[in-house]
Amino acid sequence: MKKIKLRGKELRRIGFTSDQAIALAINLVSRHCSRSDKPEVIDLLERIHLSPRKYIDDQRFGELAKLLVGKPVVKKKKPKLNQAALEFKVYGEENIDPAALEQMTTAMKLPVTIKGALMPDAHVGYGLPIGGVLATYNSVIPYGVGMDIGCRMCLSVFPFSSKKIDSERDRIKKILLNETRFGLAEFNDLEDVEILERKEFKEIKFLKTLQKKFAAQLGTSGHGNHFVDVGFVEISDFSQEIKLQPGSYFAVLSHSGSRNFGSEVCKHYTRIAKDKLELTGEAARLAWLDLDSEEGQEYWAAMQLAGDYSHSNHRIIHKRLAKALGEKPLVLIENHHNFAWKEKLETGEEIVIHRKGATPAGIGDIGIIPGTMASPAFIVSGKGNEDALQSAAHGAGRLMSRNQAKRTFTESQMQKYLQEKGVELLGGGTDESPFAYKNIREVMKNQKDLVNVLGTFHPKIVRME
Repeated sequence: MKKIKLRGKELRRIGFTSDQAIALAINLVSRHCSRSDKPEVIDLLERIHLSPRKYIDDQRFGELAKLLVGKPVVKKKKPKLNQAALEFKVYGEENIDPAALEQMTTAMKLPVTIKGALMPDAHVGYGLPIGGVLATYNSVIPYGVGMDIGCRMCLSVFPFSSKKIDSERDRIKKILLNETRFGLAEFNDLEDVEILERKEFKEIKFLKTLQKKFAAQLGTSGHGNHFVDVGFVEISDFSQEIKLQPGSYFAVLSHSGSRNFGSEVCKHYTRIAKDKLELTGEAARLAWLDLDSEEGQEYWAAMQLAGDYSHSNHRIIHKRLAKALGEKPLVLIENHHNFAWKEKLETGEEIVIHRKGATPAGIGDIGIIPGTMASPAFIVSGKGNEDALQSAAHGAGRLMSRNQAKRTFTESQMQKYLQEKGVELLGGGTDESPFAYKNIREVMKNQKDLVNVLGTFHPKIVRME
């Protein structure tokens, strides 16, 4: 029998007013009523709402009845995780660290959780694992979004032959070094940018404290796995989605996010969420904010600003490089992860979907899923798979931490491998060694039900810090 999918507005029609009770009811129905008819379930929930004391000892809905009966239960500051986790789809489970699966299982016990999925590049993160996709009702989890809010990929495809890379290598390297900035470096020649005057800086006191560094880091990239690569795109078949004729094209690919601004927003609102909920243990890292609360609305506005900031950073990078190269791109493709979206399920119910290190992959969504500095990135279109909450991987995914990679691999090992692959690295270290990542082709194989591949980008000159 098809699984029942309830909507919050259906519960409000029968008298439910508390968002906590609505989220719990949806959660309990998902776990316990797979063989019931929807009208019967709604009728039962209405009876529970009218006479909750009669159902306090009910094995399935006793928790909901207690919540409805006891006013103190509604007000208590220490919400508990559900004893059993909701089931979630895992893609490429054989290549996922058990610790990441455990993190996702904890997230699936949250009382606000409705649905979840784990992408094939998944690995351990802080709170929600990287590659975790989590749907909640009327709530947002700062560490379900992550610290680098709105981190994204951006690809410019130019009307040059890929042969330009070797014929003008020294000039291209000079352009990359001159026109990009990483880490604490700043640009001193940026024109006035509208995002620096955003109203959120005036409306939200905390954001005002970040405005100076926000401006200083505009147009720059971070450390870690952030990069600006020159390479070539291969298109085998024409597609309406990207409208490039088959062939090989000179291209630039960048990966970066919202810099220190996103990190500070995440930490600040996580502290508020922790204080309000008083969660303990691993669940404390998944503290959430009610979207009806002032803090929840502030975080949502700050998250949107961080996403727009990341977008501006990439556009500045690509504009400067295009100007230096003396040509406008034929196509510019951009997509982001580390974000929360208000979306609707098949039932029409509006939920909040957190994609931490996961790419939107709804029908019509176009994105780039990178490998390593020595392996291809894939231009993809989403298939709209509901089991995956219309999501896909955001990259190859790490096999080990950066510190472990530094201890495990040598600079000479990495450089030898890069030379074999025809890749020249400007900057970067062994913490980003290709050996520290999963095989991107295996990751793509494990998500063939999630995306279609439209083309590939092959890095040849890699700029990192």
